[in-house]
Amino acid sequence: MTSPTRASRRSFVVASVGAALALGAGGTAHARGRSPFGRYGSPSSRLDERTLYVHPGGLGDHTTVQAAVTAANGSGHTLVVAPGTYRETVAVSAARTELTWLGASEDARDVVIVYDNANGTQKPDGSGPYGTTGSATTTVQADGFTARDITFANDWLRADHPEITGTQAVAIKVQGDRSAFLHCRFLGHQDTLYADSIALTAFARQYFAHCYVEGDVDFVFGRATAVFEHCHFRTLERTDLAGAPYGFVFAPSTAVANPRGYLVTDSRVTSEAPDAYYKLARPWVPGSDPTARPMLTVRETRLGAGIDAVEPYTNMSAGYPWQSQRFAEYRNSGPGAEITVPTNRPQLTRAEAASHTRRTYLGDWAPWSREGC
Repeated sequence: MTSPTRASRRSFVVASVGAALALGAGGTAHARGRSPFGRYGSPSSRLDERTLYVHPGGLGDHTTVQAAVTAANGSGHTLVVAPGTYRETVAVSAARTELTWLGASEDARDVVIVYDNANGTQKPDGSGPYGTTGSATTTVQADGFTARDITFANDWLRADHPEITGTQAVAIKVQGDRSAFLHCRFLGHQDTLYADSIALTAFARQYFAHCYVEGDVDFVFGRATAVFEHCHFRTLERTDLAGAPYGFVFAPSTAVANPRGYLVTDSRVTSEAPDAYYKLARPWVPGSDPTARPMLTVRETRLGAGIDAVEPYTNMSAGYPWQSQRFAEYRNSGPGAEITVPTNRPQLTRAEAASHTRRTYLGDWAPWSREGC
């Protein structure tokens, strides 16, 4: 019998197979007269001089995403990425501002950027393990980054590496301000989506709309000011644990000086696991910032039965109890949102909820106004 963790890996391998069929051996779609870059032009008919095309079979300007990022020196470039599985790590430096990535098929399942490093994976040069940050398949430090219709994944599996205890494996680490992800997928297990900032004093704003995120332990975490709107969070089955809890959806680490942390609105949380085997969140107060005061607001969101309705929050460290942090809910629904112990589910009043909106969190930046958001 195939384990659920291996099935999770298969979920994005199957997607890449679909992409391969769309491309065909040697670029069948191109041979039929259909551009692998869809409505976004081609190397012979560019959207503009700052648009670069990525194709794994050589029909674009570059065959890897990292090569295109390296070529996109400066500000304001667009990468159009053809369907395929790009097994590589990608880093976008702080200097490459206002960079946009577009999945050419306009279906995130077709364009997959994936690698398999974990916290405890040893670096090839023998200098030690990668650590959590170093495990990221994709790292974005630049301001003004936008991705649409892309899958970011880390397919490292605990079952394949029982010798490794540092099991954090990040699909993407985002540190830039004004970072937007539209119709994207984020796949992994522990620490899938690292929504962070470039420094403790930097209050990076990030926006995730119509996205899908899956994982098991702290799989949305970090200190960014991040709005998740119309998103689907999926908790995974685990065969390596005998009982609950299997994990935690959110682990914010908001700086105490930041008035805005994570906002989840008009979204849903579903699960592969048994009922009540997951917590909604736990606060992360990292050693690098012991003054952090994590903030999470979940509003008008459907919480499935996989969330423990009696005790949806727990501590990561006894010294930083969740009750002392900034956790709140407002008008959630579903079995995981049932209020059975009111003290365990802090609720906003209607007046308080008025200050927990995408506009109050993101200020003068309105990424939802873009076409298709």
